[in-house]
Amino acid sequence: MTQPHQATLLVELLTEELPPKALARLGDAFAEGIAQRLAARDLIEGELSFERYATPRRLAVTIKNVRAVAPEKQVREKVLPVSVALDKDGQPTAPLAKKLAALGFPDFSVNDLERAQDGKAEAFFLRYAAPGATLADGLQAALDEALATSKLPIPKVMTYQRPDGTNIQFVRPAQRLTVLHGDQIVPVSALGIDADDTTLGHRFLSEGFVQIQHADSYADTLLHKAHVVANFADRKATIRTHLLAQADGDQVVMPDSLLDEVTSLVEWPVVYACRFEDEFLQVPQECLILTMQTNQKYFALTHTNGKLRSRFLIVSNIETATPGDIVEGNERVVRPRLADAKFFFEQDKKKPLADRVPLLANVVYHNKLGSALQRVERVEGLAGAIAALTGADVALAQRAARLAKADLITDMVGEFPELQGTMGTYYARHDGEPEEVALACSEHYQPRFSGDALPTTATGTVVALADKLETLVGIWGIGLQPTGEKDPFALRRHALGVLRILVEKQLPVDFVELLRAAYAQFAAVPNVADSTQAIYEFGMDRLRGLLRERGYAPGEIDAVLALNPTRLDDIVARLDAVREFALLPEAASLAAANKRISNILKKSEGVAPTGGVQVTLLVEAAEKALHAQLEQVAPRVQSQLAARDYTGALTALAALREPVDTFFNDVMVNAEDPALRANRLALLGALHQQMNCVADISRLAA
Repeated sequence: MTQPHQATLLVELLTEELPPKALARLGDAFAEGIAQRLAARDLIEGELSFERYATPRRLAVTIKNVRAVAPEKQVREKVLPVSVALDKDGQPTAPLAKKLAALGFPDFSVNDLERAQDGKAEAFFLRYAAPGATLADGLQAALDEALATSKLPIPKVMTYQRPDGTNIQFVRPAQRLTVLHGDQIVPVSALGIDADDTTLGHRFLSEGFVQIQHADSYADTLLHKAHVVANFADRKATIRTHLLAQADGDQVVMPDSLLDEVTSLVEWPVVYACRFEDEFLQVPQECLILTMQTNQKYFALTHTNGKLRSRFLIVSNIETATPGDIVEGNERVVRPRLADAKFFFEQDKKKPLADRVPLLANVVYHNKLGSALQRVERVEGLAGAIAALTGADVALAQRAARLAKADLITDMVGEFPELQGTMGTYYARHDGEPEEVALACSEHYQPRFSGDALPTTATGTVVALADKLETLVGIWGIGLQPTGEKDPFALRRHALGVLRILVEKQLPVDFVELLRAAYAQFAAVPNVADSTQAIYEFGMDRLRGLLRERGYAPGEIDAVLALNPTRLDDIVARLDAVREFALLPEAASLAAANKRISNILKKSEGVAPTGGVQVTLLVEAAEKALHAQLEQVAPRVQSQLAARDYTGALTALAALREPVDTFFNDVMVNAEDPALRANRLALLGALHQQMNCVADISRLAA
């Protein structure tokens, strides 16, 4: 049969079971790697369009409009400099003949070459039409490159031996290679396997080899003849739909990470409902859910109110009309897991959290910062200081800080580290601790990630600040601040957590004062440097990004942060005021004037008198008018500031536009008379102070 000019290309690599947590990324990298490399070789006609497939045993891609042969290319290639190609008499030299022969054009003469400038010298260039790559050659090169272990997100490379004794390195041993261009096999090979048009279907629901008649029929053939849903996204959507159908009105606990992993474990997903004994519901449901998800890849069910049910769902790779054995087997497997969780919970409750705190002395926090107990004592002291500053209950804050890390040495958290904090809350309640103390055991970790909720209680808020500030100041103080993309102690996340709490909860505390209070807790720890200023600047950089995410313009953010604020509770109000001010017709003129004033004052530091403006030295009508207007505006501005009405304060400045413009038109600031010059600088200094009371509005100037 004649090879088509263009058709869909199928490439499928069948392997042993691929690592489930890496399957989605592997499938994407495999498909994109081949498709993009073929496009780079001009073997795709029109826009690149491809479909990726990934199952536990196969990586595949179908690519539309693949050419059998790439089109010719016009090539312009430098041959030799003219000074080398021609002798002194202008005759061709031996090096020119040799070069043309090497390029495959031995019969070309000088007249066949293009003579053109090449930098400062002239050179001969050869123009010719180069034949395009064939699909077989181009695909072979693309496969070799795309399957290189360095090009794929392979968690661990395996070395295995082919039947002929060849050693191969790949993520898992490869079994078959299926490559079709339309309905024609493309003669390529990969990992020691030659391509053909057959594959294998589901291990148990399909029998023998499955022939792919045409590249376009790949997915349908696997679906209807091989019991394989080849597309990862389709399989995931199928699982989600079946889970919801089997939930029977309950809510399915299906985090995306679990859905992805289960999708990577099955080729023909079927959902069955199972049960466990109601007695296990006495255990905190977070423990049971995590046990089922982590160890068994099961999906828990909850009532609409969020309370765990004693039913759960499994995703099987086997479809059968009599699933009794499958259901019974999974119920039998999960029972000891839940029994372990119940045992851990009951054992942990026998020892109060308070009695566990001294045991933290045996846990190393950091070799330069001491034990986990020493860290707890620092957080406890800092929490008391922050509570006093914020008006929270000092005793509750210190008690919560002391107990917050005690669950780290419980059996349950030892088995499931993800439950730290959550179990502390359960155990604190069991011990009869105040509810705010119990909640703080989990809330002090918040926010754990971008967009996470903040602590809901005053005590939880205080301990969250103390915990994050202690980490920031201590780790930074021993020289382990983030560098480039490396941030092993998550200091960026801790800083963002502190900033979000201060900004969103509008806490009336000084950020720098908090950093100093944190540093004071390290007085007994040697070699911890005071990094207050560095952490403050680091925090401001993080705050810029946080505010940009909230929709504020860079100029607005620069205007507010240029004042180096240490109170962050009114940052949003100041930004909103700057945004409103920028809409005023006077804004552009005042911003430009403020920028000019800033430059003048920088150049004249130390010249202006400390006693302020002397009215007797105001001689020009324009400076008198500006001073008079400033005397009227300043009290209004300060009154609005006191009321935290930042929009009102900036709006009041609009009255200064005309006298400011007139001043700069009519008055020479750098007068020859030193007294006049100093007095005019003092006037500009007073004006500058009022104009920058909310933000540095010069940052709004174009």
